[in-house]
Amino acid sequence: MPLRPILDVAADLGLDPATLTTLGRNKAKVDPIDRRATPPTGRLVLVSAITPTPAGEGKTTVSVGLTQGLQRIGASVALCLREPSLGPVFGVKGGGTGGGQAQVEPADEINLHFTGDLHAISSAHNLLAAMVDTDLHFGGTTSGLTPATTTWARVVDMNDRALRKVIVDAGGKAERSTRFDITAASEVMAILALATSLDDLRARLARTVVGRTADGAPVTADALGATDAMVVLLREALRPNLVQTREGAPAFVHAGPFANIAHGCSSVVATDLALRHADVVVTEAGFGFDLGGEKFLDLKMRQAELWPRCVVLVATLRALRSHGGGDLTLGLEHLDRQLANVRAFGLPPLVALNVFPDDSEEDLRSVEAHVAASGAPSGRSTGYTHGGAGATELAERVLTLLEATDADPPTPRFLYREDEPVVDKLQAVARTIYGAADVQLSEAAQADLAWLRQAGFDRLPVCIAKTHLSLTDDPKGGGLARGFTPTVHELRLSAGAGFVVARMGRIFTMPGLPREPAAKSVRVRPDGSVRGLMQGD
Repeated sequence: MPLRPILDVAADLGLDPATLTTLGRNKAKVDPIDRRATPPTGRLVLVSAITPTPAGEGKTTVSVGLTQGLQRIGASVALCLREPSLGPVFGVKGGGTGGGQAQVEPADEINLHFTGDLHAISSAHNLLAAMVDTDLHFGGTTSGLTPATTTWARVVDMNDRALRKVIVDAGGKAERSTRFDITAASEVMAILALATSLDDLRARLARTVVGRTADGAPVTADALGATDAMVVLLREALRPNLVQTREGAPAFVHAGPFANIAHGCSSVVATDLALRHADVVVTEAGFGFDLGGEKFLDLKMRQAELWPRCVVLVATLRALRSHGGGDLTLGLEHLDRQLANVRAFGLPPLVALNVFPDDSEEDLRSVEAHVAASGAPSGRSTGYTHGGAGATELAERVLTLLEATDADPPTPRFLYREDEPVVDKLQAVARTIYGAADVQLSEAAQADLAWLRQAGFDRLPVCIAKTHLSLTDDPKGGGLARGFTPTVHELRLSAGAGFVVARMGRIFTMPGLPREPAAKSVRVRPDGSVRGLMQGD
């Protein structure tokens, strides 16, 4: 099916052409809305998942298919997704635009440089790093920084484990050990995703902490005079990107923090814009509900002052069997735990069974009966193969659930209060969502906590960086574990984003490529199109 002109897609949402900057026929940048004018009226649907297997469970594919299914049954709908990162595109996962007949388009462009947002984020982050090291070179006279008290790293949009620990200014005046993170883990990425306006973006960048003085006082980007140059680099990146699904439904693809090492949600400005122009907005949080879903609600929704109507929880027979050690019936306990996690936020769940061609009908019906007995609705999706036609059943179930909430919409219910200490917040998430007994801090994390208390940052919300493959801090810990005590190895301040990153277990903010990276299979075809960006391509 040929793609529609992007101005026609924008017209479906009633977007004023004067607010759009088209980038060819199939992409556009859109001006954000002034959120102070009126509240949005659309109904927000969060798509999350059970804890995935390494191959993933098709959450993005289900999100796109659901959007297309809603469009087919006459709903006014828009989709909000994160932007893919080049790291996983060329690593083990492949592209992040969905799959088969349920993709956002133009997929090749979205998976590669797209509209340049990630390059802008990398540039702004690394400009600040360069200004930090320039100040150090001249003795820290502007800021009071020393090499030993500097915490700001550098970023690159690529999986490169060799950059996890590096020496900068080798042999110079300010030689120090530092690191590279992937751009998706950059605080600048989180700031862009959470900012509500250009003024808010500037304020967040200004208060970003890059280190501390010798006596422990925080040093900010504003103290270095970096703020306004960073805003200049990011001004266009803040504008949401409008594209479309393979069937022509409107899709905003904007910002791309990972959920296992960052907060895992697309931008607030795109979500807000979509909710003002569509009756139903489908959005996605990264990985399983224990990671992306919790952060979407405790971090993004708290700061955006928005709240979803329901949660669509994606499950597959493959993942359920995996969590049960090969036994589907045992694996259903994991599904029950994730349903309980959704309900802990006061939200109604709906299970989306992402169906694969070799799935047993008997097994599918067994899962559906189990879900029904738990009091939740369910629906099947074959969006990968059939596009929107394979998700109309799911779309109808979603609309039914939305209509049931119209008279009494869910109101925000968080796992912790904002004024609670960081450790109490970590315990609330770990005990309620992961099933842990407690949380312990390493000596390094305890030292981090002592400084957070000294500097007055120990009451911020928490963003837990943890493996996505298990409810524990061990990738092999499985989806049924209970009573364990995960270890926090680092508490990393993200003052501009408004949270503290807690690095739990052996999780890295710079991923590595697998032994056989997907990059080896990427080719340009004779017609100029690209092969190998998506799994199975």
